[in-house]
This record gives sequence, C-alpha cells and structure tokens, in this order.
Amino acid sequence: MSAPAPLTKYLAPHIGKGYETAKLRGMIRISELTLQRGPLRLLENAELTLHPGHKVGLIGANGAGKSSLFALLRGQLHPDAGDCALPANWRIAHMRQEIDAPDRNAIDYVLDGDTHLRDIQQQLASAEQLHDGAELGRLHAELDSADAYTADARARKLLAGLGFLEEQMDNQVNSFSGGWRMRLNLAQALMCPSDLLLLDEPTNHLDLDAILWLEGWLQNYTGTLLLISHDRDFLDAVVGHIVHVDQQKLTLYRGGYTAFERARAERMMQQQQAFEKQQAQRAHMEDFIRRFKAKASKARQAQSRVKALERMEDIAAAHFDSPFDFIFRESNKVSSPLLDLHNAQLGYDPAQPILSNVKLQLVPGARIALLGPNGAGKSTLIKSIMNDLPLLGGKLTCGENLVIGYFAQHQLDSLDPKASPLLHVQRIAPDEREQVLRDFLGGFDFRGKRCDEPVLNFSGGEKARLALALIAWGKPNLLLLDEPTNHLDLEMRQALSMALQEFSGALLLVSHDRHLIKSTVDELYLVAEGHVQEFEGDLEDYSKWLSDYRLRQQASVTTGDVDNSDKVDRKAQRQAAADMRKQLAPLRKQADTLEKQLDKIQKELVALETILADNSLYEQAQKDQLKIYLSQQSQLLQQQSQLEETWLMHLEELELLQNELEANL
Repeated sequence: MSAPAPLTKYLAPHIGKGYETAKLRGMIRISELTLQRGPLRLLENAELTLHPGHKVGLIGANGAGKSSLFALLRGQLHPDAGDCALPANWRIAHMRQEIDAPDRNAIDYVLDGDTHLRDIQQQLASAEQLHDGAELGRLHAELDSADAYTADARARKLLAGLGFLEEQMDNQVNSFSGGWRMRLNLAQALMCPSDLLLLDEPTNHLDLDAILWLEGWLQNYTGTLLLISHDRDFLDAVVGHIVHVDQQKLTLYRGGYTAFERARAERMMQQQQAFEKQQAQRAHMEDFIRRFKAKASKARQAQSRVKALERMEDIAAAHFDSPFDFIFRESNKVSSPLLDLHNAQLGYDPAQPILSNVKLQLVPGARIALLGPNGAGKSTLIKSIMNDLPLLGGKLTCGENLVIGYFAQHQLDSLDPKASPLLHVQRIAPDEREQVLRDFLGGFDFRGKRCDEPVLNFSGGEKARLALALIAWGKPNLLLLDEPTNHLDLEMRQALSMALQEFSGALLLVSHDRHLIKSTVDELYLVAEGHVQEFEGDLEDYSKWLSDYRLRQQASVTTGDVDNSDKVDRKAQRQAAADMRKQLAPLRKQADTLEKQLDKIQKELVALETILADNSLYEQAQKDQLKIYLSQQSQLLQQQSQLEETWLMHLEELELLQNELEANL
C-alpha cells in the first residue's frame, strides 16, 4: 500500500547526515544503524546504500531482522541509533499479511491497492454531490493521468497471472482460503503504483506457474525492489544484488543468489585465513607476556603487548557448516516395481474424473517431478497413490515391501502439539536408545533443550523439519513429497536437496522450488488436461509450454470455444457451490475468530509499544514498572506467535478442503 505521508512524518525527527544525500540522489541510505526488538539486538552500526531501480534480495537466518528492516523502511519502527533515510516523496508498496476487507469482492480488493486512484474516486463522488463543475473537470483529468480507465483490466490481468479464474474475480474475499487470500494481497501490492516495492516471501503460497508469471512481472518492474525469499532460483531470476543480514550487519553482494554463494565462500575463506593468522599472532604475544612480564628489563615491552592484545579486534572464525546434516534411512527390503497404477481414473466424481487412463510405474531409483497447471491434478495423483483418495477406476498394485514416506502440508497438523521432537521419534522407535534419537534429531537442528520442548510453540519451518525427520527415520523406499519446502529456509532446503541426492529409493516430487527439482529428479511428468504423461524437455521448456497453454486458455474463453461435454447444468452448479460453502463455513468461522483475537493482541502490543517509548519509564524509579510492561509484552508476543500458528493451520486446512471440494464441482 502506498504510504508517502506517514513516511515523511516518520523521517522528519530522524534526519541525519545521510538524509539530505539520499533525498537528493533518490537512494536508500542506512548509516551506523542500530535496531533492537525487546532484548534482542538485530543490527548494530549497520551500513547499506541502495540506488534507485536496484532489485535486491534480502536473506539471512530466521530472526536475523529481515522483516524488522522492512518495518523500519515503512516507518513502523524507529532506529535505536543511526540513520535510515530514503526520499520522502517515494511511494511504498508492500505485501500485507492480513485481510481487512473480507466482504469486498476480489477485483475491488485488488483495486484498493491503488490508493491514489481510490482517493480521486472519492473526491469525484463528493464533487458530483456538490455539482462542482470545475472540480469535476480537474478530477476527470486526474483520473486520466492515473490510468483509471485501464485499472480494472490491469487488476484482472494481475489476478489471472496469479492463477485466478475469470469467474472467481468477482467473488467475495472471504470466500477464498488462506493461501488464495495471500495471493490477493500480493496482487494488491503489485497494483499499487510504487517507487519502492517490499515483498516478504511472496512465493510461499504460489505454485510454479504463478511463480514463473511473477518473475516476469518483477523483471519488468521499474522501481526499487526489496525481496525476502528462500527460493534461490526465484532470486537468481529477479534480483541483481543480495543483502545478507548476518552477525548484526548488512553486507551487499552483486549478482543473484548463486553469485552470492560464490562470493561469500571466498570472503569466508579470507576471513578464516585472517582468523588463523590473528590466533597465531595472539598466541605469540601471550607467550611473550607470560615469559617476560615478571622481568624488570622486559616489563615495559610485556605491558605494551598486553595493551595491544586489548586493542586487537576479534576476527570471528568462518562457519561453513550448516546446522543441518541428515539422510533418509532406507528400507532393508525393496520390491520391483514398488507401485503400479494401471488405466486409473482419479478424482472425486465418477462422472467427471480429474485424471483418466493414468499409467504410472515406480521402480527403485525412479526420480520423478510432477509439473502442471494449478488444479490439474498433481495432488490428486499423490493422494490416490496414498489411498487417501479411492480410485474411480483402474488398478493400483503395491509391492510387497513398499514403505512410503509421505510429506504434505496437512502432515504438520498431525503433529502432537503437546509432544516434543524427542517424544515424537520415541513413539515410532520405542526400543532405540535416547542418545541415538537425540543425535538423529540434531541433524535436523533440534538440539539441547529444543529437543524436549513441545511442538506447540514451533514455527512452520520447525514443524516441517520435524515431519521430515519422522519420515527419514521410517526407512522409506518411496518418497512422496508434496511441496516439502514451503516453510524451509535456504540452508534447510540445501540440506534436503543433498539428502535426496543420496537417497537410493524412488522419489515422486511436487514442488515450486526449481533448484530442488533440478538437483534431485531425472524425469519430468506433465499433469494437464486430464492426463499424466512424460514431459520431453526441461523446466525452461515447461515455461514455454505453460505460456502456450495460457494463450490457448485465453483464446478458448474469448471465442467461447468450449466442448459441449464440459457444459454443466447451472442450477446443479449453484447447488454444489452452496453445499461447498456450507461445509466450509465452520472452518471459516474458526479462522475469523482467531483473526479477531490476533487483531486484539496486535492492538494491545501497539499500546504497550507506545508506553515503552516513554523515556521516563527507563529511570531507576520506574524499574519495577518497566519489568511489568516488558513481561506483558513478552507474554503477548508469545500468545501472538501461538495464535498465528493456529490461525495458519486453520487456513491451510480450509484451503485443502476447498481445493478438494472445488475439484469435485
């Protein structure tokens, strides 16, 4: 959303030495910046300069301060020290994480992103009521300069690119599940004319088709882009610079993520060499002090070395090791084939199968990725293999020694929130020694106390890691992975890629992470237009196929060239839609209740932050009261985190059910 006025108000009290330069040159200038959230210091004396038009990927460990830096740029946070300056007249757009207009239809909600247009329209309505001819003339001219007459078409184009069907664009926002609502928020951010665009994990709720479209859109974006993402191929395709948030500093690298990896490796090697040299120098000086400090003739020299040691700036040792190191334990027995689908009809309605005449045989060592448009039936195929969805026809034959390791987003919901990672593994390995299980979980970065803490307070990424750990322990010979990287950071994605490369069993993968696909599979299968068939080509060829497919779909809609067999009785369709809404209503109600509770906590946190901003509160006499406020803030933040996780789980469950019901319509 555009926010030039609050930004100007925010910058005024914080004008520093970099502000006027940034204002004149139209750039973002961060100088000697210190940023703290509660007791955690995120940045200290950080420096960064970004020029207009730069497209920048912002990466770093979870909790390093990436989202807080976005909040700072939007004026929601204040620097604890130093400057953060950008041109006061810049329009800032960002992808929101909440929905505040659930009763509006989708197209209007997206158009709301252009706040300037909405402001003109509101003024126009007032001028019409007052019959102010001169004002009406001026406002109509402003409408024209704001491209108001193409706005609806532009909004629909955005929605189509993000996977919305034409008939969905006039549906109410509250009729969509959580993942699709996030797509609406993304469309709203893209609709907003902006000089600076801030996107925080925009691909999390997108399939590969929508990601490819978004790449093209962002490549053509002319403003300055800051992008938080764990998708390395997406970063490589979109950005020309990487900012690494690490050890409370901001380090700028030229190039995409691949170039960053190479440059950082070189920098780390140099840092390691400098560290080793400094350690040798330090050891030599300490040895001199130890030997000669007591001797009068050498005391002055020894003392000078003591002072030199005190002045010596510590160089951190380079850390190349990832916190993740695991493999998928493999079954001792295998069958060939492991699984055979023959002439299968898959879907929910025998009269209208989603996939027909499916022939798929999986043998040990098969490594297949499923490609296809959203809703074409990729997840339907995996659910059918898992017997979560009965076959409508044909035959499924499983090998005698088949052991499936299945990962899907709903697996995260099946974790016991009251149980720890250790207890989860102990339940499936009751006879194994505890230390063996702890060592195994350590490979997934569950160490020390984290091994014994209940899953309830875990992030989505931690739950995904635990779900993968349970699969890895189970010794599968067939892995069915449906979007396994959604909540994983870059290092865990790399570790998963390495583990899958070493896995000798069969793999069937659905993922929007192209790096994972390219590094782990040998074959691509296309799920589209009711069929499953081997795809002759690579991911670039698939991108071209997808463009042609979209053109065919658009041409079909434009000409009305629709097969008679696809026509559905309108009355029956409306009844089915009503039944779907009835089934979804309880889940929507739960999600709305959680959302209201989150809003309430957010308001309380804002009120507390206002109180904590009072300098007098930090005087000695107010020490006890300060502790109370900080304790309240900590409790609210914990409640917020728990509610957000529960809310997201409800939204994912709602989305899963809605997708199943829509596929059945």
